[in-house]
Amino acid sequence: MKPLFTKGPSLGVRLLVLVVLSVALMVVDARFALLKPVRSQMSLVLMQTYWITDLPQRLYQGVASQFGSRTELVAENEKLKTENLLLQGRMQKLAALTEQNVRLRELLNSSALVNEKVEVAELIGMDPNPFTHRIIINKGERDGVVLGQPVLDARGLMGQVVELMPYTSRVLLLTDTTHSIPVQVNRNGLRAIASGTGNPERLELRHVADTADIKEGDLLVSSGLGQRFPAGYPVATVKEVIHDSGQPFAIVRAVPTAALNRSRYLLLVFSDNRTPEERANDAAQAQEAEDKQNGVAPIVPATVPKPAFVGPPAPPATAAPVATPVKPAAHSTRATKPPATTPAAKPPATAPATTRQREE
Repeated sequence: MKPLFTKGPSLGVRLLVLVVLSVALMVVDARFALLKPVRSQMSLVLMQTYWITDLPQRLYQGVASQFGSRTELVAENEKLKTENLLLQGRMQKLAALTEQNVRLRELLNSSALVNEKVEVAELIGMDPNPFTHRIIINKGERDGVVLGQPVLDARGLMGQVVELMPYTSRVLLLTDTTHSIPVQVNRNGLRAIASGTGNPERLELRHVADTADIKEGDLLVSSGLGQRFPAGYPVATVKEVIHDSGQPFAIVRAVPTAALNRSRYLLLVFSDNRTPEERANDAAQAQEAEDKQNGVAPIVPATVPKPAFVGPPAPPATAAPVATPVKPAAHSTRATKPPATTPAAKPPATAPATTRQREE
């Protein structure tokens, strides 16, 4: 009796074909950029998977917020009001200091401080590879995200965008072994390079001289020398400095200020692409508009042109008699003859009288 269906290849052959196909795809993906469009399209499907996997947690949070007790909500509301009041007071002080700093930098003919534009993003996934520190956020190319864009949380810098997809992006964290960032000590401006160690709680400063002025507790901020991260953002805090007399460099370990394993909401920093001249012109125009709005516009032009006539404060009538007695005293009687203006102003009888007296 003939079988209704012909017998297909064995399971071993199928497994071998799938293994070869998988290896070929991995090699093509690693060596060439042919599969990047396919990966971008697959991200659209995977985004729905991320949303479905995150659905239980969001449902739990919604139910918990609905069934929360009234007393807890009232207490939390009072606490938030108090914190809001304190933060508003601090914000007013910071606003005054920022404005004062901007004015001082303008007086020093320096570039104006412009706050970077930021956008809130949410962490939706993590790389399962234990040897790489990468996360996935819910902002992609269609949201204006670019490669190399800095990412930070409420405490400090976290990393930079290394891969773009239409609606999502991959972020390489500071603690990855392939990542380094130029930093400087906030206390004295000492520059160094902070590299990842593979440990989410540790960074290392490479090639720091054994005699360098760095100690435990120093705050490390981004120096902005790499033209990738904006300057002045906190990166890490020095935890340990080991000096070895037999080694030219000290061993410096630091702890990242950002909560790399706990932050869920992040900030994407959009840097200012304007040239220094454009920033200076915009700052000058903004300052002029603010002065006009405050009614102090006439004061600025009045103080600028006045130093132009420092020389002629004395009237010409007083300058003539001062010059006439000094010049003849230093020269002979012949020096009194050239100034023909003084005899023209005075009677001719006075001129010979003065000359006779000086000759005697």
